[in-house]
Amino acid sequence: MGGGGKYFTVTVTRKELVAAEVPMQEHWLPLSNLDLLLPPIDVSMFFCYKKPHQNANGGDDFTFGSMAGVLRKALAQALVSYYAFAGEVVSNSVGEPELLCNNQGVDFTEAYADAKLHDLSLYNPDDSIEGKLVPKKQHGVLCVQVTELKCGGVVVGCTFDHRIADAYSANMFLVSWAEMALCKPLSVVPSFRRSLLNIRRPGSYDPSLDEMYVLISALPPPRAPQPGGADPFISRIYYVTAEQLSLLQTLASISKGSSYKRTKLESFSAFLWKMVAASVVMENDNKMICKMGIVVDGRRRLSSGDEDKSAVMASYFGNVLSIPFGEKMIDELKEKPLSWVADAVHEYLEGAVTKEHFLGLIDWVEAHRPEPALARIYCSGSSDGPALVVSSGQRFAVSKVDFGWGRPALGSFHFPWGGEAGYVMPMPSPARDGDWVVYMHLLKGQIEFIETEAAHVFRPVTSEYLNLIN
Repeated sequence: MGGGGKYFTVTVTRKELVAAEVPMQEHWLPLSNLDLLLPPIDVSMFFCYKKPHQNANGGDDFTFGSMAGVLRKALAQALVSYYAFAGEVVSNSVGEPELLCNNQGVDFTEAYADAKLHDLSLYNPDDSIEGKLVPKKQHGVLCVQVTELKCGGVVVGCTFDHRIADAYSANMFLVSWAEMALCKPLSVVPSFRRSLLNIRRPGSYDPSLDEMYVLISALPPPRAPQPGGADPFISRIYYVTAEQLSLLQTLASISKGSSYKRTKLESFSAFLWKMVAASVVMENDNKMICKMGIVVDGRRRLSSGDEDKSAVMASYFGNVLSIPFGEKMIDELKEKPLSWVADAVHEYLEGAVTKEHFLGLIDWVEAHRPEPALARIYCSGSSDGPALVVSSGQRFAVSKVDFGWGRPALGSFHFPWGGEAGYVMPMPSPARDGDWVVYMHLLKGQIEFIETEAAHVFRPVTSEYLNLIN
């Protein structure tokens, strides 16, 4: 059974509930208007650690039992401040989700996998990670799985409810959890002040938000299954070198009408948009539309010009996201240069990186409550053309998720979320400064096209690249 890929088994050896070691009084925490834009979906993350050789005091080698014990104890400590993760989501009288902070705890699972870290096909998380090394959440808001590998390495996997936390919030929690394990004070204490995202009176919003967000009741019915089966979504993990990112940025910035150098994220997203558009092979495909959204974090935008609010927003725990998107004809995306596409990305982002955009979005949700809504791009992949969302994980502090036995050899989000749009998240690489690790959840045909046409940019993550082979 050994080896990597799908040919290994995982055996659960212990399961328990971990609650905050100092529980607070049970109370209700309302979700903010920006939380209410998230459907009930779970997000996973995982961190791979090589076998540690010495413990923090220079003594004997760590055992799996001692490492699991450190994680369990530090989790109970971290949940004192991050009590939202120990609660449960319930519906209120009008059917909206609310958070009951009752310290019911976090499912904490210990497991053993009969595979070595360097044999895992981390490039293909559908085989190596899904259903094996990240836990499926049965209840509550967060669950954790710690898996011992045959080589002595460890994988720490977490799954959380996206309605309660965005990637920024999850990142805060992970860093705090590691700080607790190292007996350090918390560098950031999370804030749950929902008043920071209060509505305005009177409320107002730009009509463009009606194009960006949609009431769930207004969505068309799901498409009927296609004969022969539709192209399935698959997940892959690549790395992109710093040199390739610089080259893409240079090519994306060669534009007559632009004096502004495009960011690496804009340049990367533009290249990906072109690739996905070029992968379409259908009758009249060039007349179809391809949509791409980029997740924008509103913390800095909402506190623009206010230093006090900036400090509070930096520690805000919850969702502060918007997903503006652009749409272009496929033939334009295929034929125009990268700089033209990057200008289009910059243009549709420009309207959403403002304080007014986020205040307007809060008011838009209020105007439609209690009817649930979501970002239109999430349900946009359809017969009118492909769609994808890019979410920057550049603040994903992989190197800080050190529980005492070294930094992770790889840390990544895992989000096969089941929508009609693809999802791509670039994160900093732990293996080489300036490189990106890129999690991709796209249609199989799109992945195959990208691997053929852009193999020089997107390179499969390997044990050699991650320095897993001693």
